Amino acid sequence: MNKVSVVSTTILCLLLGASAAAIAQHQPQGNSRGNSNPAPQMHSQPAAKPAPSPAARPQSRPQQSFGGAYHGGVQPNGPTLGGVHHSGVPQHQSQVHSGFAQSRAGSWSHEHQTWSQRGGYNGYRIPDSRFRHYFGHDHFFRIGGLPLFFVGGMPRFQYDGYWITILDPWPESWGPDWYETDDVYLDYTGDGYYLYDSLYPGFPIAVSVSF
Repeated sequence: MNKVSVVSTTILCLLLGASAAAIAQHQPQGNSRGNSNPAPQMHSQPAAKPAPSPAARPQSRPQQSFGGAYHGGVQPNGPTLGGVHHSGVPQHQSQVHSGFAQSRAGSWSHEHQTWSQRGGYNGYRIPDSRFRHYFGHDHFFRIGGLPLFFVGGMPRFQYDGYWITILDPWPESWGPDWYETDDVYLDYTGDGYYLYDSLYPGFPIAVSVSF
């Protein structure tokens, strides 16, 4: 073998060795068990939110309704005033009795005032078509059980969707529980609205109507 062949063979071997070393440096390292394949990377997933417990879920309020002479509706989340719940069911019956006792007249003939004496009626006027259906001397109802509270010591109750505020004290000759036992009606007489007790029609009680 001549010197040129030996030199060529030596250079070729050196080049092959360098290439093998370079390839080895770029190959990924295997795991400790000799696995040359890289371990798959795991992507973390966001944790699922736990479902709310039944107690934590918002509960819908049932709508309340009223029968009998009551034709309107009240908000189920209304305030509790005058010892009477917004549903019209007394929470403290003694407070209702006390409120009516305080609004009783000492001398009705001296304390009663007509709307003319009050300067004229300036409250809400019920449309005639609705008035004929639920008001007047042919449409009786009882205050007991209706949504009720007291304003300035005077009763305010809700009937047919309207708030009726009693402005006069009730006559001392009436029974103490007239608002529970007596049939009453609302009428527009001459100068304004008045509440009448069917047992005592000669004693009009001035009232104001509002929403």
